[in-house]
Amino acid sequence: MTFDDFDFDHDLLDGLDAMGFKKPTPIQEQAIPIILDNKDLIACAQTGTGKTAAYVLPILDKILVSGSYDINTLILSPTRELAQQIDQQIEALAYFIDVTSIAVYGGGDGAAWEQQKKAIKKGVDIVIATPGRLISHLTSGAFKFDKLQHLVLDEADRMLDMGFYDDIVRIISYLPKKRQTLLFSATMPPKIRTLANTILVDPEQISIAISKPAAGILQQAYMVHDKQKTGLIKKILKDGKYGSVLMFASTKEAVKNIDITLRKAGIGVKAFHSDLLQDEREEILREFKNKRVPVIIGTDVLSRGIDVEGIDLVVNYDVPPDPEDYIHRIGRTARAATTGTAITFITEKDQNKFARIEQLMGTEVTKLPLPEEFGEAPEYKPDTSKRSSGKKRFNKSRKK
Repeated sequence: MTFDDFDFDHDLLDGLDAMGFKKPTPIQEQAIPIILDNKDLIACAQTGTGKTAAYVLPILDKILVSGSYDINTLILSPTRELAQQIDQQIEALAYFIDVTSIAVYGGGDGAAWEQQKKAIKKGVDIVIATPGRLISHLTSGAFKFDKLQHLVLDEADRMLDMGFYDDIVRIISYLPKKRQTLLFSATMPPKIRTLANTILVDPEQISIAISKPAAGILQQAYMVHDKQKTGLIKKILKDGKYGSVLMFASTKEAVKNIDITLRKAGIGVKAFHSDLLQDEREEILREFKNKRVPVIIGTDVLSRGIDVEGIDLVVNYDVPPDPEDYIHRIGRTARAATTGTAITFITEKDQNKFARIEQLMGTEVTKLPLPEEFGEAPEYKPDTSKRSSGKKRFNKSRKK
């Protein structure tokens, strides 16, 4: 199957061709016909599967057909970084067509607020917004959604994890009841089902490779004591094997401490955390994307918020508390059918958490021997009696 099979507008196809897109990914192949058919949709898809284009492309085509002159589409995003990336992808896909978009998010100064208001008054087809900032604009009367045709909730599970349920419900109260609603989520816990039942009408449902890392990711792990982590990460990074590295730690304080340690060791690293100004965070991501900074370290905000191709290595300096977070973290590498490596440091206290990750994936991750110079490593002996049966997951696939 190719994108020509969707009968998109020829200018939209020219944009896809210019970007080198030839064949749709599985989520695109299944979701696009449903969206073009104006049906509501619940889509479960892991990161890196092409879900953004899965909803952006049919929406762009529908805007071209309808000739909309008002806000046609609202996309809700959990983070500023993701909102910006969606906006950038829309800009790229709409390069040859007259469709406009704007990312609306907080964290900036008053000038950013005014810029957003002016852009809306001037006219825009697609608004990508974080819930908090959008509510501020709605209460000020800046946005009018009376002609809205599409509502998209991207990474809905993360938005609910961040406490945005009430905000989402409030935003929806400003929208026309007659609209197409698309919900994209990496997982389908009960609270997502509750939200879906509230805001969607007779939705189609598809699921793509839930909770399975991309096949191109080489997963490895080291059993370590806490005091061995610093020396091991220095050795891995100084080896020179990996040109672009994304590292995750459990807390903001840990991120800052590791950043200081690695800088002293002469490693080019930048810390990414919530204490930074928005402009600083954006500059770090630009430098990383342009290969001027080889290593970024952050908390799980990065696992959903960064979309950079060519990441060679993902390091879990700390085992994530939720198995799904592990999937999202390592999914930053081996994107778009490429390959990459994911390395996790496992301490004795983290063994059971990592065992739950392996259980979720249905595979055992290779445990590499700790280099001799670091001394003896703990054994990997998780208490299997404490393994949970895992969350119930939505796994209904759409039948063709």
